[in-house]
Amino acid sequence: MRKKLLVSAAAAAALLLTVPASAAAPTPGAPGAGDPYYPTYGNGGYRVSHYDLRLKYQPATDQLEGTATLLATATQDLSRFDLDFALDVSQVLVNGHPAKFTNTGVQELQITPDAPLAKGSSATIVVRYSGVPSKVTRYGFDAWLRTPDGAVIADEPEAAWWWFPSNDHPSDKATFDVSVLVPDGTQAISNGVLTSKSSELGWTRYNWRENKPQATYLATLAIGKFDITTGTSPSGIPVLNAYSPDLGDNADAARASVERTGELVDWLSGYFGPYPFSSAGGYVPNVSTHYALETQTRVFYSPAQFAGGANASVVVHELAHQWYGDSVSLERWSDIWLNEGFATYAQWLWSEHEDEGTAQQLADYVYASHPAGDAFWTVKPGDPGAADQFADAVYDRGALAIQVLRNTIGDDAFFKLLKAWPAEHAYGNGTIAQFQALAEKISGKKLGDLFQAWLYTPSKPSLPTAAKARLSAAAPVAAPRSWQQIKAAQQH
Repeated sequence: MRKKLLVSAAAAAALLLTVPASAAAPTPGAPGAGDPYYPTYGNGGYRVSHYDLRLKYQPATDQLEGTATLLATATQDLSRFDLDFALDVSQVLVNGHPAKFTNTGVQELQITPDAPLAKGSSATIVVRYSGVPSKVTRYGFDAWLRTPDGAVIADEPEAAWWWFPSNDHPSDKATFDVSVLVPDGTQAISNGVLTSKSSELGWTRYNWRENKPQATYLATLAIGKFDITTGTSPSGIPVLNAYSPDLGDNADAARASVERTGELVDWLSGYFGPYPFSSAGGYVPNVSTHYALETQTRVFYSPAQFAGGANASVVVHELAHQWYGDSVSLERWSDIWLNEGFATYAQWLWSEHEDEGTAQQLADYVYASHPAGDAFWTVKPGDPGAADQFADAVYDRGALAIQVLRNTIGDDAFFKLLKAWPAEHAYGNGTIAQFQALAEKISGKKLGDLFQAWLYTPSKPSLPTAAKARLSAAAPVAAPRSWQQIKAAQQH
């Protein structure tokens, strides 16, 4: 209950004098997070710490109903704010009070609370909504993938709009509770750990929890019929994998790859440090896409990833992202090298481990395969631009840059750096500039010229004299045996 304070006109005037002259009226939060690649993605004026999603889904009609509860903190005196969302909203509450809302732009849900939010104050935002996600198109595509028995959501750099309202930018990470009600006989899979499962009059509810901060595009949901396997890695990390029963000729290859998750998580821990999450795994639904995505703790794999047979290399790539991309997320999408360069380099380390080509042989092959006039070299891995964010050069030239860094600072400093980065920025965000600073601190070397040449110059960099001599003296560089499996991770 609020109490009214009665004061005289003179007393009121005196009180006004205590307000700093610089105090400004509350203002709207920005309709974007300030990312130059995607100006309308994310929002300003607040930060989210937790998403609680309570959903009901009917596979036969693709009808999704939901109530999302967001716990947020205002970062300015806030008169209104936006969420990124594309389904139909029926009600919004802010701190228990009805709020005005309207749709603006392509994916903006603009919310005006009944009273402004003070900077530093907490806010509980409840959004009730419904819709048919597969009928929602934004920027010319639909990230919600229908399957024969349900649906899947896993995409990059955007996916959240199709199933929950959010501050959709990786710079604002939060924990998640995802509760999904589906018809009996249907399963629901999401990130983290399945905390409970219950029956409700012909329906089954699955409750999933991811208790470490997660970028919104890394939140995933798969609904349908799955064959689920569970176990632990050799070090004891719980592993849950799932497969659609109708994967056809790719079924055995998918299992022969994804079932190695526990082994590969532990192997990667030797390079990157302790696994950062409480569970691991992956799922392979019956979809027609060709990509995989490092959705946190529960990697999404398209069946096409395994059309050529078992491919542990693509599993290595996506699991490496759990450190480089998931635990430590990029601050801006221009920092994508920190995700894709290192996940690709993990594949190079795996190739070396499997005696299918050393990291140096792979680096030599990439360098020799692209002449100076090749457009490959015009893409700058450190700032590729939105149109080339997932170009081959971000992966291949990006991993080549890492090998050059390794050769420059030496193995001792390099492998110390691989562990130090995810340790220092665990569950947060990082930039390429911060990574360079850490590399310089650990190695004691100035690395500005190296980073400029290999990440930011739109032309083919020169190799050190010794490397030039090695390549010029050798026969034409052949593709290492691992090359095709490595490239499978770059399918889009």
